[in-house]
Amino acid sequence: MLRFTLGLLLLFIVHTTDAQLNLADKNIFEFRGVWVATVENIDWPSKRGLSNEDQKREFIALLDLHQKNGMNAIIMQVRPSGDAIYPSTLEPWSEYLMGKQGLPPSPFYDPLEFMVQETHKRGMEFHAWINPYRAVFNIKKSSIAPSHITRLHPEWFLTYGDKKYFNPGLPQVWQHTNRIVRDLVTRYDIDAIHMDDYFYPYRIAGKEFPDEKTYQQNKRGLSKEDWRRSNCDTIVKQLYATIHQIKPAVQFGISPFGIWRNKSKDPRGSETKGGQTNYDDLYADILLWLEKGWVDYIAPQIYWEHGHPLANYDTIIDWWNKHSFGKNLYIGHGMYKAGTNAPWRNKEEMPYQIKRERAIENTRGSIYFSSSSFKNNPNNWNDSLQQNYYQKPALLPTIPWLVQYEVASPSVIKQNENTYQINQSQGKKVKQIAILQGSEKHFTVAAIVSGETKFINLNALGLDKKNPNPYWIVAIGNQNQLSKLVPLH
Repeated sequence: MLRFTLGLLLLFIVHTTDAQLNLADKNIFEFRGVWVATVENIDWPSKRGLSNEDQKREFIALLDLHQKNGMNAIIMQVRPSGDAIYPSTLEPWSEYLMGKQGLPPSPFYDPLEFMVQETHKRGMEFHAWINPYRAVFNIKKSSIAPSHITRLHPEWFLTYGDKKYFNPGLPQVWQHTNRIVRDLVTRYDIDAIHMDDYFYPYRIAGKEFPDEKTYQQNKRGLSKEDWRRSNCDTIVKQLYATIHQIKPAVQFGISPFGIWRNKSKDPRGSETKGGQTNYDDLYADILLWLEKGWVDYIAPQIYWEHGHPLANYDTIIDWWNKHSFGKNLYIGHGMYKAGTNAPWRNKEEMPYQIKRERAIENTRGSIYFSSSSFKNNPNNWNDSLQQNYYQKPALLPTIPWLVQYEVASPSVIKQNENTYQINQSQGKKVKQIAILQGSEKHFTVAAIVSGETKFINLNALGLDKKNPNPYWIVAIGNQNQLSKLVPLH
């Protein structure tokens, strides 16, 4: 009888509590992403023409490295130059896969589907990175398939330097880009569409971008500079609407060039002396897009070191901190610069940047360019991440304006001193379960497990119940929304 009574005491249900998490607490919430470039085989695949198995092996090794370093998101380039690293009826297979544009993997498989699954299997977000306007990377060297859009609609394109670009002033181009994004969001379980800094191309000295004819045909009463900015505004606004019309939970993020505008040109600008800027040269008015709510996050590429005479990391990060307009702000770090000059041979540069990013109010994490830069543990920065800055896991930042449903707290039944049964309410998907440690408003993330987990054993997760700080669990939904905390007594 006594044994039966003790059994009943162990099998009690643990209830929720009124304890709440601070959504701005960077001990808990931090975006930790890596850009993976396919253009020119910068990161993946390492070369063209690899077998399916080698492509998969390389991607898994890449994911394993970044997971070990504490990352929780991959920003994967899926459309480098009017092409695709996935099967598409709209654009041909990228030459960076098999060496010739339009040539599919053989035997056939879908690299994007594989990559999304493998990334999600590790509890990481997958952001599909597209280049909006680049159509041919090198007009002398690039492989161009008969089905490439430059062959089908040559009137949509302009040549500038050694590249071909979609003409940003044409409605047909806006419509085509929207079709590409609609197809991606509809067919794949991606977490975000991501665009980089290439809007109008970076200026080539002594050469004007050849869009005068298009401008004269459709000025809309604007100066040429304002007309170009208006074209970029239009595509960004349209893409935001397209994405959220299909799947309201999918994010739209942009990683602009690090300088919006120099203060010498605009009192709202930063105390920098950038030779080119988003507003004046790329015609990307990031501030307007943030103010209008046309993006869900931004990741400015602040690839300068602190103390740089023309573009000081500290100055620029402070400027973006003041101009994030309530959207998630992630800082883009130039990991690829490690060892390139004296400031980037300094082992303290990246730790400094991470600490500085964490110290200001509106930042929500970091993204590193690019994946292959991590391979050789530059300046021992992999070690720094693993042993210090990213030693504990982090939850992805919340996106409250995209949340479509509430996540119910799981019921927790204690099995024994270290094991708990987890029961989820049916209907609303739970992406992950996080185990937190702490009390009141001071928490850290102890572990993150799949949302399908039925039993949690603290010992198996390397957690010590004898630790004076209590443990809690929280269920996480598809849009990184949280349930109420449940204590683990």
